[in-house]
Amino acid sequence: MPANTSIFTDADGSLTLSVPTGTEGEAAQNLVLGPYELLTVGRVSDVHVEVHSEIHVFREVGRRLPSELRAGSITISGTIGRAYINGALIKLLLGEAASSAPAGGFLQPAFNMTLLLENAAAPGVRNTATLHGVKIEDWSYDLDADTIVREAIRFRALSIDVADEP
Repeated sequence: MPANTSIFTDADGSLTLSVPTGTEGEAAQNLVLGPYELLTVGRVSDVHVEVHSEIHVFREVGRRLPSELRAGSITISGTIGRAYINGALIKLLLGEAASSAPAGGFLQPAFNMTLLLENAAAPGVRNTATLHGVKIEDWSYDLDADTIVREAIRFRALSIDVADEP
């Protein structure tokens, strides 16, 4: 398969959410994705995804250069900003605790997130990144005097799949 050499801009992107299997996915579906019909997320900006691999450096006594590099833990995280529309993203963070304080422990919803880049001028050429088991870590609300009301989230994911077509 030839390498994808297309250049994309923010106008070429879309962000969709889906439900993973399990109780955390069911919570996302029942509390947010179903009631808010939030499968395609609109008005997003500043999407940032980072995959960090911790590298352990091993050195031998008397040598200045490392003798070995070993892979360590992998962390997948990112941020998304968007124009504030409703309480869907805060509900994905808090789950049932977004409407009232639960008596005991509560489940935080999890979801899958797909970032699709496709240029309308080059149909069939696309880049897809799917993050699995996403949980929102932080949510912020910004009411600036000169701009629209915005919200932002910071998230973490269990894994990521990337596909280039063609």
